[in-house]
Amino acid sequence: MSDLQKKILEIKGLDISFSSVTEKVHAIRGVDIILRKGETVVLVGESGSGKSVSMKAAMGILPNNAIINSGSIMYYDDDFGEEGVDLLKAKKSFMRRNICGKKIAMVFQDPMTSLNPTMTIGDQLSLAIKTHEKLSNKDVKMRAVELLAEVGITEPERRMKQYPHEFSGGMRQRIVIAIALSGNPEILICDEPTTALDVTIQERVLELIISLQRKRSISVIYITHDLGVVAKVGDYVNVMYAGKIIETGTVFDIFFDPRHPYTWGLLSAIPDPESADELYSIPGTPPNLAKEPEGDAFAPRNPYALEVDFKEAPPMFKISKTHYAATWLLDERAPKVERPKNLEKRIEKMKKENLEYARL
Repeated sequence: MSDLQKKILEIKGLDISFSSVTEKVHAIRGVDIILRKGETVVLVGESGSGKSVSMKAAMGILPNNAIINSGSIMYYDDDFGEEGVDLLKAKKSFMRRNICGKKIAMVFQDPMTSLNPTMTIGDQLSLAIKTHEKLSNKDVKMRAVELLAEVGITEPERRMKQYPHEFSGGMRQRIVIAIALSGNPEILICDEPTTALDVTIQERVLELIISLQRKRSISVIYITHDLGVVAKVGDYVNVMYAGKIIETGTVFDIFFDPRHPYTWGLLSAIPDPESADELYSIPGTPPNLAKEPEGDAFAPRNPYALEVDFKEAPPMFKISKTHYAATWLLDERAPKVERPKNLEKRIEKMKKENLEYARL
């Protein structure tokens, strides 16, 4: 098996709740995710779908009221052999601290809240470097300058002395990425990395992450609700709803052959400036996770829901070797339901655009 095919992170049956004085919220339900070396996996869904929780569990930054009901988060590295290490069981050990934040780094959506407004950029980056490596002050400064230059900060030596408020949002996010890279991570988790940025800057930040991924052979996990981001960066996509993965496949599976009505809704809701059709909106709102859903959690919002959807949650049906979806519409006993015509037109357009892009 080549290095590019090796598993580096595997989340198995992860089930997480949050408790409070008044209620218990079931945030993650049996989540399974595999990330291989050099690949990009995307978690996509509306706000409240539980996308971030499993990734924060991998980083060990869940709040004290989090309850891990079951599951494992396996990290694989040459240092640990084929068996890997379960990050949940290694919660308080040196091994976990050495992996989370160093081998696995995270970039959050709002760079201003990720940075300390009272410290210079140079001090913050130097502190991160010292956490991971024992270097002289001179070497730390040199390393910090190199990292700032790598993420596209001009005049890095001068700008080391500046504070976060002296940078634009896009530049601040580049600095946050530099801090994440300070431990030479194997995995970079990007939690809505462009949401807080101006539209014109978002593309540049994504291109920077893609460039760094190729240069450093990093595996990347994106958490987003923006299907434009998914199309640009994804190898594999996990569509999440109410704390569960309801469709999973390659980026081509999800965009060209979506099978779950929720995925149909997400794709239909992508703005198309060339279309005169009214922008589609999925009816209703995501469920309250404090209440256990009866049947399929998406059923109340699903215009294609069957009677069984309100009684029993569907299993994952296999569509192909890479493509699975949890919808009763895939049961051999279900009536045949066609995808919306407007979505079919959109899929044909995306296929044509992809073919033209491939010819460039």
